[in-house]
Amino acid sequence: MSEQHYHQIVREISGKLREFNQEIPDTAQAFGALTKATHTDGAISKKHKELMAMAIAIAARCQGCLGFHAQACVKLGVTRAEFLETLQVAVYMGGGPSMMTAAEAMLAYEEYGGEVAAK
Repeated sequence: MSEQHYHQIVREISGKLREFNQEIPDTAQAFGALTKATHTDGAISKKHKELMAMAIAIAARCQGCLGFHAQACVKLGVTRAEFLETLQVAVYMGGGPSMMTAAEAMLAYEEYGGEVAAK
């Protein structure tokens, strides 16, 4: 995988999402409102919601989701330890395929500036 693989995925998907804003505005606006409603602190913090979204992205094997949620996790200050525990839960719930996607999620997290393993 290239050094900037998830940056490219997020950039390309973002471009398509902008097209959706023009071509299917009602759907795009409704999804945007849903996103905004769920990305706030409440009984569960925004950071913990992003970690849940990452676990679901792994289980769903959604490449674009890995990029977007890894980027958000880094921006929200998710530590490597928090990220790894999220990966553990995703692997527990999804088995072998989730283990592979969890490795991809870690690549995305590190690509966006998340902590890299001590060597």
